[in-house]
Amino acid sequence: MRRVRFLPVFSLFFAMNLPAAAEEILLKDGTKIVGHMTALQADKIEVETSYGKMQLKRSDVLSINFPENGSPSAGGSDSTAVKTDLPKIDETLNGIQYINRTAKFTLTLPTDWTVAADLRRSPDTVAALTSRDKMRYLIVTQEEYPGALDSYKDLVLLNARRNLGNFEELAESPATIDGKSALLVYYRGTLQKGLPVEFLSAIIPSGKSYTKVSVWCVEPLFRDMQTGFEKTLNSYRTTGGQITAATSKP
Repeated sequence: MRRVRFLPVFSLFFAMNLPAAAEEILLKDGTKIVGHMTALQADKIEVETSYGKMQLKRSDVLSINFPENGSPSAGGSDSTAVKTDLPKIDETLNGIQYINRTAKFTLTLPTDWTVAADLRRSPDTVAALTSRDKMRYLIVTQEEYPGALDSYKDLVLLNARRNLGNFEELAESPATIDGKSALLVYYRGTLQKGLPVEFLSAIIPSGKSYTKVSVWCVEPLFRDMQTGFEKTLNSYRTTGGQITAATSKP
């Protein structure tokens, strides 16, 4: 039987962590603003530009353009360099039980998963795991955000749209995870060189912080993995009270 060869984990992970091209926001008066949206409200959009943060009325926005991501140069770049100055994470994986003492949570994983600490790329990323065959991935991020759950979900999808070609939001559904009202969001897109990938993210609020647990794999495999992915995300449990975002830790 002929085997299909997929890209290794590093190609997938690096593609998801390349710097995103800035959005181009065109206002009704003809003004063009280039920057990254950092918050959404019912009537306002906050944008981080090279001149500082700006707040725009949503009613003044004519269009928002998301430029396609460029490919990394052949010689590589600093954007794909392994971060060595990130906070240390106290974590263990015993069989199927993953314990993260730094971020105070646990997950129940399939039997063939392993910790992939070298795949962390930012202080907000508190866990990175992969299946031993390097075909399935899981990332946990924690960050402070003062807005509502739906608003944070919009930011998650905006970030996904920045990093994926042919982005498509597939579905969302309410869930109860760790006793909290959460959201499950399904979406897909293409990575560098057109590789189709499908994602599932659980967005879990905790006070003024949010935890996002994202799993993904190449799209042809997602349907086979979906039930197991959902089970893993629903196994998320906090272990030490209210979560404090990783960026606010000393």
